[in-house]
Amino acid sequence: MNRRPLYNNQIRAKEVRLIDVEGQQIGILPVEKAVEMAKEKNLDLIQVTEKVLPPICRIGDYGKYLYQLQKKERKNVAGSKKGEVKTIKLSFNISDNDLRTKVLSAEKILNKGDKVRVALPLRGRQKQLAEVGFNKINKFMEDLTAKMEIKIEKEMKKEPKGISMIILKK
Repeated sequence: MNRRPLYNNQIRAKEVRLIDVEGQQIGILPVEKAVEMAKEKNLDLIQVTEKVLPPICRIGDYGKYLYQLQKKERKNVAGSKKGEVKTIKLSFNISDNDLRTKVLSAEKILNKGDKVRVALPLRGRQKQLAEVGFNKINKFMEDLTAKMEIKIEKEMKKEPKGISMIILKK
C-alpha cells in the first residue's frame, strides 16, 4: 500500500459526508463536528475516499481499517497469479518419447490456466540448422493440438538464443 488514508485531524476538507459505525449515512457535516462524534465513541474519523466532494469519511477503528485494506490487497495479489508463463524446453536432438512427455507436461500446465512458452535453444552449428528446430516445434504442436485446442499468443520466431513461441488454452 503506497498511501495511508487520512484520519481525524489530518483530513483537510471543510465538510465531509459521514458514515457511522453500522454503515448508515449520517449526512454532510463540518469536519470538526465529525471528529468530535468519533472521539465520543472512542473511535477515529477515517477518510474513505477523496475523489468526490465532499470526501466520504466513516467512523471506525483506524488500525482495524488499515488491517482490512492490507488483507484485501493481499487477496488481490494472490488472485492475480493466474496466466503465469511457464517454459517448456525442447532439445535439438529430442526423441519422440521425450517429445510426448513434454506434450503431457504442457497439457497439464495449460489446463491449470497458465501460458506455455515453448523454447528450443540453439547452440553453435545448430543455429545454421534452424529449420530442423522449427520442425521439432511443429511436431510438438501437432501432438498437442491433437489432444486439446490451443491458441497461439506469440508466433514461432527465431531469436538470438534459439526458437520460441507462446501458447495458451482456448
